[in-house]
Amino acid sequence: MSAVEAGGRAAPGFLRRALRAGPFAWIVWGGVAFFLVNLGALILSVVINSFAVNWFDGWLPSAFTTNWYADAWREFNLADVLLVTLIVALVVVGLSLLFGVPAAYALARRNFAGKQVVMLLLLLPVLLPPITYGIPLATLMYKVGLAGSLAGVIAVNLVPALPFVVLVMTPFIEQIDTNIESAARMCGAGTRQVFTRVLVPLLVPGILAAAVLVLVRTVAMFELTFLVAGPDSQTLIVALYSAAFTPGIRAAQAIDAMAVIYTLLSSILLVIALSFVNPTQIVAQVKEVTPE
Repeated sequence: MSAVEAGGRAAPGFLRRALRAGPFAWIVWGGVAFFLVNLGALILSVVINSFAVNWFDGWLPSAFTTNWYADAWREFNLADVLLVTLIVALVVVGLSLLFGVPAAYALARRNFAGKQVVMLLLLLPVLLPPITYGIPLATLMYKVGLAGSLAGVIAVNLVPALPFVVLVMTPFIEQIDTNIESAARMCGAGTRQVFTRVLVPLLVPGILAAAVLVLVRTVAMFELTFLVAGPDSQTLIVALYSAAFTPGIRAAQAIDAMAVIYTLLSSILLVIALSFVNPTQIVAQVKEVTPE
């Protein structure tokens, strides 16, 4: 018996599989581990620097302070930026749910010629990188006079948000038995009553999942917002980019403090979103509508 086989029998299940894995698997896991270590080190360095008085020639800063967060709050007007971010995110969530849920219901319940083509066209803003359609969309916003305004930022963020709601809600609606709707209609309920009193209560988990995911996506949407935002309509991620790359003298610690605030906000929203939705549902839905 070889040493590897002897060690493999005594090791836990995960380690036994790793010992039996071929060289390619070791390379893959090594690459993943290298990526995660570097990502963790990068995030940790930003967090530490956001509390550092100065940090030049050692493993750790010479002293720590929280003043950089107060400086970032004042210098970058984070109160106004966070208010704009909140308004944009909530309005986008509300409008995308208002129009996306009925659209998802129609696609889930009705069969018609070209349904898969319509579904695929509707989902193109989700499948394509935002920059590919962001520049023509920004050009349109400038032509109609919405660029630089809060309304323009909301409008461009609705383009990927509305299909995203359809993508999330369609599997939830398909799981509801149509006999429930038929029973409600037999009891005298109209279309509006069936939707508001029967379907909506059953769809609450899906609606919450779609709302939180759209909220996360809107807060993190840089390309579209950057192309149309003005000085008074910047969301947090655009303000962070401007603070880091706009010409001027700014303390790196204050910019890192702003980055930590953004990362914490996005992480909290993402954790909440994952508690409501299973990502495999979205992947399965994309596979169904993507032509082979």
